[in-house]
Amino acid sequence: MHIHSYEKLWLGMALLLIVGFIGTITYGTVGAGVQMVDDSGGNVEPGNVSEHEEFGEPGVEKVGENEYDVHVVARQFVFNPGSEVYGAIEVPVNSTVNFYVTSADVIHGFSIAGTNANTMVIPGEVAEITIETEETGEYGIVCHEYCGEGHHNMEGLLRVVPEDEYNGSTQ
Repeated sequence: MHIHSYEKLWLGMALLLIVGFIGTITYGTVGAGVQMVDDSGGNVEPGNVSEHEEFGEPGVEKVGENEYDVHVVARQFVFNPGSEVYGAIEVPVNSTVNFYVTSADVIHGFSIAGTNANTMVIPGEVAEITIETEETGEYGIVCHEYCGEGHHNMEGLLRVVPEDEYNGSTQ
């Protein structure tokens, strides 16, 4: 059986594309360090978030040398803490910040502009995200999942301040 040279060329190119796609997917899941959202953060009863040990009074807590945990509750249409209503999240520069985010009502998004923090916030689940604060500044927090008619106003602020200016609270 004779195969025309153009057919061989197109078959070779198609095979090369398939191998390239598989390589790209493999690199994206293994090589780039991308982590998928899972339920390792635990579960919270959405209706009783305000009674939960960590989410009853969400905020910033120092848990180690230059390490902080931040518990955030997303509600239509605010982040607690983080939004203008509850105050900005403030952490010192050169620290590791672990965010634990849950929702009390509907699906929200939680993304901190200029960082690797970007996750979906599902009622009843706790999303975990870790960032390293390497420079001072203000970083916007946005909800990137449509959560209702006030979604476009759902924003917050992460303030990274010099260590000598950090006072350990939300602002």
